Amino acid sequence: MVTFVQANAQTTEQDSTLTITDKDNISRVSVKKIDSVKPFSRRKADGIAAVIGDYLILDSDITKMREDAETQGVSASEITNCQLAGRLMENKLYAHHAMQDSTIVVSDAEISNMTDQQVSRMVSQIGSMEKLLDFYRKEDEQGLRDELFKINKERRLASVMQDKIIEEVEITPEEVREFFNRIPEDERPKFGDEVEIAQLVIKPEVPKEEEDKVVERLNEMRADILDGASFATKAVLYSEDATSSRGGQMTITREDPLDKDFKQVAFSLRAGEVSKPFKSEFGYHIIQLDKVRGQKLDIRHIIIIPKVTEKTVQEAKEKIEGIREEIVSGEITFDAAARKYSDEKETRGDGGQLINPKSGDTRFELTDVDPLIYEKVNNLEEDEVSLVLMDQNRTGQKFFKIITLTQRYPEHIADYSKDYTKIKELALREKQFEAIEKWQNEKIKETYIKINGDYKNCEFNSNWLKN
Repeated sequence: MVTFVQANAQTTEQDSTLTITDKDNISRVSVKKIDSVKPFSRRKADGIAAVIGDYLILDSDITKMREDAETQGVSASEITNCQLAGRLMENKLYAHHAMQDSTIVVSDAEISNMTDQQVSRMVSQIGSMEKLLDFYRKEDEQGLRDELFKINKERRLASVMQDKIIEEVEITPEEVREFFNRIPEDERPKFGDEVEIAQLVIKPEVPKEEEDKVVERLNEMRADILDGASFATKAVLYSEDATSSRGGQMTITREDPLDKDFKQVAFSLRAGEVSKPFKSEFGYHIIQLDKVRGQKLDIRHIIIIPKVTEKTVQEAKEKIEGIREEIVSGEITFDAAARKYSDEKETRGDGGQLINPKSGDTRFELTDVDPLIYEKVNNLEEDEVSLVLMDQNRTGQKFFKIITLTQRYPEHIADYSKDYTKIKELALREKQFEAIEKWQNEKIKETYIKINGDYKNCEFNSNWLKN
């Protein structure tokens, strides 16, 4: 437990495993790391290592998993085949029971989107599709996409299943206190340097004539579509986001973290209807509703982003430089300036104060700060204002900002009153681990499981062998 508190669920020398997903590191330890494992005998390439419910684990799956781990910098000596097999068995168990649960739905459109983004990212990293196919030993792109689709769907099912297991796990203040008091004083976690940051953002204005041009283009596209043209083709040719490669296809729910105007328009449409052009925080859109599936919508959309001009960019830069001079000279506080001038509506009302999405509070460990501004933040004194910085949003639109360090917290041993939010997070995570462990033990008993060959000699934490 203490190792978990100190290392935040990282692997330890005695008990190590990889994680199933990136979701809050809520993946149980699968296999004890043992000093010696019975040597693996030679087997045919795709022998079956294990069966978990409706899923097979092939010897080649374990080989691929080892290769992937090694490409990520994990030494082959740090992981055993037993550990890898245990990891895969957990993943299959989650996915198997997710498939049996009628309340869990993972759409093919969602997985296709995930796979498209993954392929694009990997091609960018490795240099070309040819190199990527060679790395995965695939003859063509479709074969690679099919395999990645299968892997991504299984992982997504496992992730959703884990979410469901822990969704109702809550923790009381008294449980947090008990958790903290169980940790010996000389073993309490040490929290690294933390900072509180505020920022003031100025965005270049988009000239009205540019917005009018975009609306006109979208109206022309809409007219063509209503006359029988393909919405998907228009999206491929003209839409300015990642969904364009899929003809603008998306599956959305009311709970998705999308622009509220986008969702409002989408859920107001009838099947087959094409919306008029409308504005979101990212640009101008038209949407076509393909199908309603319960609480989900299958839609297509096109987005075009009006362009700023060199003149408005320069005006924005001059404006924020003037605001900075006012703050530095003492004419106005950073807090008041952010409330008065900032174009970032999410932070403007709090004087530009940033919220850490990981913890939900205002503190950031320096290691979690955006690398683009880390050096600026690390070198700032409290209440000092940075020089003007240029940044861009996820659609590529440039903007300017200044930042200030409102408070610095030096490295320190955990203190219950000062670090309650962090301690609560650790206590909740421990309780979530316990819920997952209980669920897994119960499901192993009721699931068909068969372990083959040398994997029967592995020393698993979970009772996969049902001894």
